Amino acid sequence: MLLTLLGLWGGLIPFIGPYAHFGFAPDRAWHFTADRFWLIVLPAVATIIGGLILMFAANRAVAMFGGWLAAAGGLWFAVGGAIAALWSGGLGTPLGGSLGHRIAVVLSLTTGLGALITMIAGLALGRFAVVGVRESRRAEAAGAAGVGAGAEREHGAPRQGAAPEWERTGENRGRPVPAHGRAGRNSSERAAGELRDRH
Repeated sequence: MLLTLLGLWGGLIPFIGPYAHFGFAPDRAWHFTADRFWLIVLPAVATIIGGLILMFAANRAVAMFGGWLAAAGGLWFAVGGAIAALWSGGLGTPLGGSLGHRIAVVLSLTTGLGALITMIAGLALGRFAVVGVRESRRAEAAGAAGVGAGAEREHGAPRQGAAPEWERTGENRGRPVPAHGRAGRNSSERAAGELRDRH
């Protein structure tokens, strides 16, 4: 969420800051140029989207993509002005009558903002790159539960209609037949005898 808020700050303040004499020349709100698109809007959008992905992603790989996207936006906030000088572009002169005011504008809207976004995105990437103790314990518990369920299915009660264990293994061969087994066998023999008598 913090990354999203920082992206909104970096993307909006240069356009609405001139209302409070805070931003870059010309001292006119909503002044849009191609340089402002490349140096303000583009990194702000990358930071906002990266922050939203980090907030709502349920997959580790997707969350890491969001972190890298936000980090790229922060880096571009920090170094974009210096690179823009190579094509004779830039955001313009910082507004303000004092040196401290101009330094505050530069730090809060470009280099300082970019460094802060990059640091927070790096922390988020580090969090998703390492499996935490809670996640590992949760995975171990889930694995143990899966193994236990599989063991119960393998060693559980015999399927319906299957022969009793003492008949399948032959362990009681030569020994007295259990009462429930004898009753079942006698009833089946009686039924077979009645069928023969009818025919």
